Amino acid sequence: MAKVSLNTRLGVSADKAWELIGGFNALPDWHPAVEKSELEKEGQERILTLAGGGKIVERLERSDDAERVYSYSILNSPLPVANYKATIRVRDAEDGACDVEWSSEFDAAGAPEADAVKVIEGIFQTGLDNLKKMFGG
Repeated sequence: MAKVSLNTRLGVSADKAWELIGGFNALPDWHPAVEKSELEKEGQERILTLAGGGKIVERLERSDDAERVYSYSILNSPLPVANYKATIRVRDAEDGACDVEWSSEFDAAGAPEADAVKVIEGIFQTGLDNLKKMFGG
């Protein structure tokens, strides 16, 4: 099983970052690759429409606003992964800043593991880089 975990520090409080990041339907608000997110199944699934085409269906596995964390799995996607589970977490850091961690575990599907890891790292890095642009770091 492959693992990807990336972190970034943002120049805002964890609560402020979580206001934007923490909503399961909020990915289009901060990730440039996601054009639209539609909730289904009483908010437990989201259908992401990607910039340039393609859709990803994800299920919310766990959400805790007090801990500022949610976990999700991919049900259907064009990405070269299977058995994909991921977690987004925001933690307090020093001087009023926060740390955002985005981590995942998955099996490669239809591509070598190294290629699948690069794809997921690219998705995570694009989102985290955009958060840094929005909030500073």
